[in-house]
Amino acid sequence: MTAIKLKPIHERVVAIIGASSGIGRETARKFAQKGAKLAVSARSESGLASLVDEIAQMGGEAIAITADVSDFEQVRAIADKTVLHYGRLDTWVHLAATGLVAPFEKTTPEEFKRVIDVNLMGQVYGAMAALPYIKREGRGELIHVTSVEARRSLPLQSAYSAAKHGVEGFLESLRVELMKEGMPISVTNIMPAVINTPFYNKAKTKLGVQPSGVPPYYQPSLVAEAILYVAEHPTRDFIVGDVGRILDLLQKLSPQLLDTALQLTIPGQHTNKPKSEDDANNLYEPIDGYNKAEGDFGHLAIPSLSDWIIKNNPFA
Repeated sequence: MTAIKLKPIHERVVAIIGASSGIGRETARKFAQKGAKLAVSARSESGLASLVDEIAQMGGEAIAITADVSDFEQVRAIADKTVLHYGRLDTWVHLAATGLVAPFEKTTPEEFKRVIDVNLMGQVYGAMAALPYIKREGRGELIHVTSVEARRSLPLQSAYSAAKHGVEGFLESLRVELMKEGMPISVTNIMPAVINTPFYNKAKTKLGVQPSGVPPYYQPSLVAEAILYVAEHPTRDFIVGDVGRILDLLQKLSPQLLDTALQLTIPGQHTNKPKSEDDANNLYEPIDGYNKAEGDFGHLAIPSLSDWIIKNNPFA
C-alpha cells in the first residue's frame, strides 16, 4: 500500500458520501481547507446546502448531490455527476450510515435489512460507482469509514455491527483483486471508536431513552484528521482512538473475556432522555436540525495519544 503514489490533495477531486453532518461534514471542511474540489452527498438537502455555503465562504469549491445510498442508481449518480462537473474523480470517501440501537429480539426483519442496505450495501455501491472513474485516472483512493465494530461487535447494535463486519470482509477481497490487477488504488478501512456526532440523536432506538455511545468519546475532528492522513499516506486499516485499539487487541487476546466485560456496556448505552421508537429518527428518512459535526457528548471527549504517535511517526 505504501508504494502507491497519489496526487497532492489540492489537485484532487474528492467525493464525500454522508457529508451533511458528523464526521463527513468535518472531513469535507478539512479537504476544502487543503484545496480539494469536492462533491458532497447525503440525504439531507438542507445539510448539504449549508455545507456548500460554508465551504464557499472558506474559499473552497463544492457541489451537493442528494442521494440515498441504499439505491445503487442514486449512488452511481453521485459519481456520474461528480465527473460531469469536474471531469474526473480521484478519491471516494464513504461515511453514510444509519443506526438502530435495540435488543436483537426487538428488531424487526425490515429494520435489520435497512441497516444492512445503508451501512453495508451502500458502501459496496459506492465502490462499484467510483472504481471505473478512479481506474480511468490510473490511480486513486477508496476510503471507507466503518467502525471499530468491524472488529468487535457491541450489544444492542447487532445490525450495525453485522454491517461493519461485512464491509471489512468486502474491502479485504476488493483490495487483493486490485493488487492482482496491478492497479495503484489505495483501499483503506477507517475504524473509529465512539465519536461525538449527532449519530446518537438521529438513530432509531427501542431502549425507551435516547441512546448513547459507551464513553469515552472522541471528537469527529480526530476521524477527519485520520482520513486526511491516509489520503496522503496510503494505509490498509486505521483504527481511530486509543480505546478502539485496546478493544481490537482484547478481541484478539480473549474474545470470551471481552464478552463478559461488554455486558457492562449495556446500561452505558442509555441516557436519561426519554425517546420512543416512534420519535424522529433517520433510519428511513433524513431528519432536520443536525447540520453540524459534533453531537451532545463533547464533555466526555478525550484526546488519543496513539493517533498522534501514528500521524507524527518520523519513521513512517
